[in-house]
Amino acid sequence: MKGIVYTETVVHAAPAQYAADAPYQLAIVHLENGERRTVRILGRETADRACVGDRVEFVEERDGVSYFRKTAALSEATEMPRPLV
Repeated sequence: MKGIVYTETVVHAAPAQYAADAPYQLAIVHLENGERRTVRILGRETADRACVGDRVEFVEERDGVSYFRKTAALSEATEMPRPLV
């Protein structure tokens, strides 16, 4: 499953059950099948974080949470959904 990051944020003040994971990145991803899904982006380093327009791919699911990883930057994406402004 692959997609393109529609929007993203980094959570620094996490709820108690995720406090040990902070900071972590959440994103809404526009998937190839047309749906959008809220996911976690793997990677703690700044270079691993995804930006709007980056391509991402599914890695695994844990406790009902989908984890994705950045695969390519905006300039390499061919079709990017336009953010609502």
